[in-house]
Amino acid sequence: MEERGRGEEMELYNDGDGDEGGEWGGRGSIASPLKASKLCRSIQNLAMAATILESRMLRPLAPREIHKFFDSCKIELFVIEGMASKRKEKWERSVSISGKIWMLIMLQFVLQYSLFGSILTIGAMVGAILSGRIADLIGRKYAMAVSDLFCIVGWLSIFLTKELWWLDLGRLSIGFGIGLLSYVVPVYIAEITPKNIRGGFASVNQLMICCGVSLAFLLGAAMTWRPLAVIGIIPCLLQLLGLLFIPESPRWLAKVGHHDKFEAALQSLRGKDTDISQEAEEIKEFTESLQSLPQARMLDLFRKKYLHSVIVGVGLMVFQQFTGVNAICFYASQIFVSAGFASGNTGTIAMVMVQVPMTALGVFILDKSGRRPILMVSAAGTCVGCFLVAISYLLQEHEWPKEINTALALTGILVFSGSFSLGLGGIPWVIMSEIFPINMKGSAGSLVTLVNWLGSWIISYTFNFLITWSSAGTFFIFASICGLTVLFVERLVPETKGRTLEEIQASMNSFSSNKI
Repeated sequence: MEERGRGEEMELYNDGDGDEGGEWGGRGSIASPLKASKLCRSIQNLAMAATILESRMLRPLAPREIHKFFDSCKIELFVIEGMASKRKEKWERSVSISGKIWMLIMLQFVLQYSLFGSILTIGAMVGAILSGRIADLIGRKYAMAVSDLFCIVGWLSIFLTKELWWLDLGRLSIGFGIGLLSYVVPVYIAEITPKNIRGGFASVNQLMICCGVSLAFLLGAAMTWRPLAVIGIIPCLLQLLGLLFIPESPRWLAKVGHHDKFEAALQSLRGKDTDISQEAEEIKEFTESLQSLPQARMLDLFRKKYLHSVIVGVGLMVFQQFTGVNAICFYASQIFVSAGFASGNTGTIAMVMVQVPMTALGVFILDKSGRRPILMVSAAGTCVGCFLVAISYLLQEHEWPKEINTALALTGILVFSGSFSLGLGGIPWVIMSEIFPINMKGSAGSLVTLVNWLGSWIISYTFNFLITWSSAGTFFIFASICGLTVLFVERLVPETKGRTLEEIQASMNSFSSNKI
């Protein structure tokens, strides 16, 4: 901590016996006057919120910096005479006042922290709303290019930032790009791949996301955030360059009436010597049958013939997010610290090391085992993982040995991460890209992607408040939702393995049953 003799800033964090309180950082230790106010859990969350600034400076915050950060959040920090005094008899008179002040500070600070942590998902929701229309209007390739441009602008804003709002603007722009990509990429992959390998190819998208996130975790532990922002630009530029060498989606070309380009694109995807006549004819017939229908609107999704597809698509996205995955990913380090680890880095790196191989396993078995069995196993595993974390917090409240609590927390997070990566992470996007007919894919894709990012925002924004209410209760809720996911998949989700998109859509949407 920064020395100021025995000035008021030091004494605000002094324990009254001449020993300094713990530094703001890793475990978020706090001074004895605040412990006396019985707000330890709330203050731990305040310390957790302070890590957002610490991560930018790569060291714990000094008291002066904490004051400055509070000022930037428009929070008045009062130094109470009774707290500043080292005499214990004055502490008792100040406890009730200081407790209320720090509660207000904690609430305001966690609100700021939660907003910063969730603003990316706000941008993603906007991108999701427009994703279907953009992809239908300019095509899948150009939609991906637009997404890359938004991400580049966002990373540049973060790299060049001079004010806090530049960081928010950058995250908002990146979120828009991610929201657009999260719809367009699975749809493009599903529309260009043959039925026998479609699931595996679509899952590779999730594998690449997992590898990228894992790499970001590892790089983030080794460098500051400005170089990381520059590194974030590189994949965007590579994808922009790669888009010059790939064909447009044949099904989109057929939908907009570019029949010559449609056959050329399909031939380039299947190989020069491959006979594409039967596949091309099936796509043309199905597309023509759809064009005879009136222009699709968002409200048309809720008609009876599309209801099954909408329930499956929206339901999978709701369950995917409300298992708590983004809360665990965004706040993994803080979860490990609050569960008893000296540092969150060890647990976070272990979590990353589990995700990549489990995602790769899911890619290899998806087109062999099918979507439904893997989804149910994945959801059951996440249920067990959340339950173990909840038990860890419950035992911590009853003062069980630290070793047991940390072992249960680490095991639970690793089981959750591995199980989620196996199926729940990628398969909902695979199924979303398969079950909607092309005339409804834009509207349906926007709705499903919006629901996904809305759920992500709700969880990432409310997690701090839930964990303040009850750490164990929060993870018991997540475990219950994971259990319900198993039932939802078993009852309503169809198996799409080994079927063409037209066959899947014909079986789910009654309007096409007599046209295939």
